[in-house]
Amino acid sequence: MQSKVGVIADTHGLLRPEAIYFLKRCDLILHAGDVGNPDILKSLRSIAPTYAIRGNIDKGSWAKELPEKHVLEVEDKFFYLIHSIDDLDLDPAAAKFDAVIFGHSHQPTSYQKDGVWYFNPGSAGQKRFKLPVSIGRITIVNSRLESEIVTLTK
Repeated sequence: MQSKVGVIADTHGLLRPEAIYFLKRCDLILHAGDVGNPDILKSLRSIAPTYAIRGNIDKGSWAKELPEKHVLEVEDKFFYLIHSIDDLDLDPAAAKFDAVIFGHSHQPTSYQKDGVWYFNPGSAGQKRFKLPVSIGRITIVNSRLESEIVTLTK
């Protein structure tokens, strides 16, 4: 079996058509915070089951429904969602997580440390600084994680 998990972060109220197109090829969507507008979540949920956490710009009654952290199991793999990696309050390897999904920095990154994938898809919202606008995907293939970051605009 193979599962494709779309990973998006820092939309800041903007869901680009390119992001929608990319996510339509995913079985599940994870939003790592700074959603910016509840309509973003409605749109994502119309594509695939969506799990989102609250980022530092997510304010108001709609955002209070979003957890600050979330644990999710997909095909026997455990994902830990947190907006800022600086707020990590546990040892993911000791806690037996397979991946830590985060956002906040707007810098796309994917690396492995102590057997745990750390994955930030970058920012899919408004272009900021000289960073690309990007989105990501984690594919679970034969109990192995593979990650990919796709630049939507330079």
